[in-house]
Amino acid sequence: MELGGFQAGHAHDLTAGTGCTVFLFDGCAPAGVDIRGGGPASRETPLLNPLMDAKGIHGLLLSGGSAYGLDAAGGVMRYLEERGIGVAVGEIRVPLVCQSCIFDLGIGRSDVRPDGAMARSACEKAGRSPLLNGCVGAGAGATVGKYRGMAYAMKSGIGTYGVQIGGLKVGAAVVVNALGDVYDLDSGVQIAGMRGAGGLCSSEMEMWEDGERMIPPTSGNTTIGAVFTNGAFTKAELNKIAAMTHNGYARTIRPVHTTADGDAIYALSVGTIAAELNLVGTLAAHVMGKAVVRAVTQSKAMFGLPCAADLSV
Repeated sequence: MELGGFQAGHAHDLTAGTGCTVFLFDGCAPAGVDIRGGGPASRETPLLNPLMDAKGIHGLLLSGGSAYGLDAAGGVMRYLEERGIGVAVGEIRVPLVCQSCIFDLGIGRSDVRPDGAMARSACEKAGRSPLLNGCVGAGAGATVGKYRGMAYAMKSGIGTYGVQIGGLKVGAAVVVNALGDVYDLDSGVQIAGMRGAGGLCSSEMEMWEDGERMIPPTSGNTTIGAVFTNGAFTKAELNKIAAMTHNGYARTIRPVHTTADGDAIYALSVGTIAAELNLVGTLAAHVMGKAVVRAVTQSKAMFGLPCAADLSV
């Protein structure tokens, strides 16, 4: 499905296990955000508060590198500035770019993180073709099922999905780097996550069985994503849509929104179609759940960690 209204591109270092994915909007796109995890790494998200003056943003960057990766947004700003894109402040243009990062420092090389040069490369590669899914871009270092630690985890990545009803379009992109396990949206069957001697194990069940002796959840997670619609919405409405979209996380990732995750979702309006908020919020949760599933099913084994496809072999 061609949603329109933006270009997107990946850049990554697959040897180091990190990367970034950029979305460059045709105009200043109204946006909202909802952050529910306890450990986010993000940049410029206060702009999306309905009380703030900013009417929208010019770019969105999803990346690895944890807090170190936040430097990468400078590369997007410079790329846009050179093209005269941004808020006019006298003779200067100031692009508004939001960013969220996953913690992928525990895989590959921890001393290599997305920077301005990598983000600029993603901008230069950006286009309107469908984004590749799997272990690319910001999903290069993503993993899931880390309740017992990385030795029991599985490889994940980035996933996308979209739907169209009449002229209304809603799409999602998500980097799944969760503490918890991933379940199929339709069947409810676990398809990736913590591994045991006999295959997949339930992180939730292990937590319940541990009880008061619960193992402290490992840090180094965070699922970050965005939903895009050609429906016309205000910042306040988009903040509500972002909140509703978290239902897609809850239906496919368990546990989710823990203190060891920095889960965040952006919602962006890239069109002018008249649309009803609750319909779009419901569709957004659905496409986000589908995108989560794609993020793990389209990934491949890397760094000694198996992928979902390995379980069916």
